[in-house]
Amino acid sequence: MSNETSSAGSVVVIGDALIDEIRDRAGVRELVGGAALNVAVGLRRLGVATTLIAMVGEDEAGAHIREYLSDHGVRLIASAAPLGSSRAIVQRGADGEPQYVFNEAAQRRSIRYSDEARQAIADAGLVAISCFPFDVPAEVEALIDALAEARVAVDPNPRTGMLSDRDEFVRGFERLATSAALVKVGADDAAILYDGDLDALRARLRDLGAAAVLATAGADGATIEAHAGVVSAPIAELPGAVIDTVGAGDATLAAVSEGLVSAAPQELEEWRALLLRAMDVAAATCRAEGGLLRTPESLAEAERGVHGS
Repeated sequence: MSNETSSAGSVVVIGDALIDEIRDRAGVRELVGGAALNVAVGLRRLGVATTLIAMVGEDEAGAHIREYLSDHGVRLIASAAPLGSSRAIVQRGADGEPQYVFNEAAQRRSIRYSDEARQAIADAGLVAISCFPFDVPAEVEALIDALAEARVAVDPNPRTGMLSDRDEFVRGFERLATSAALVKVGADDAAILYDGDLDALRARLRDLGAAAVLATAGADGATIEAHAGVVSAPIAELPGAVIDTVGAGDATLAAVSEGLVSAAPQELEEWRALLLRAMDVAAATCRAEGGLLRTPESLAEAERGVHGS
């Protein structure tokens, strides 16, 4: 793996794709989701040619996932899913935060790398990895072998309902982080995997060798630390109410990854501009339910009755 830049203009995303079964006072409804899928679709909506490598079943849920990706112009390279497609039952806790219960397929997810997948990885300017089973050593070994010299962005995105071994997950994640062009971590990641200190985690990842670390802290905004220095940005203020924060982190990763596809910023002001844009995109995404990336421009078009969503 390498944190050097590439001239290729596409991104491969590796990780999860699933159905979110949302249960709340409004009833029960299903949305296509998954952190990696959200990042892949988000990148495509930002104009980047994108391929998703994920486990998707040959079942009704898998058909919905395939159709959704096709509608958004994302190429899918699917791994077999002997237990069917992954599903998460999502309910809101007393604090309003989503709580997830995953089916067996999600808990035992596995990704294999065909010749087609390996070629897509080799051709990509960036490979983004999110919600991967880092606590399964065989999965990590297969991933590292498939990545070869690829330039990588990684988001650990652990889910307590899928996490079987925290220490093993940290070991697997940090094997990728040491040579990553970008590592994204959030306050939840710090709480689940480490001691909860996001600033200390950011420093640890830089010390391990990550070229840049994007640390997201919910309502407290986000920080990027890179060779050029440290830059922070608050949550962007946009018109309209916050409807759903579920896709905010994925949107942030997609927006920052867009800026890294061909070359990483070199100056601190370039990183600042990239982070501010990512905060705008995250804020826009929170103005609607689900993880589909929105931009301030698409919200404005929707208000005018144009094709935005």
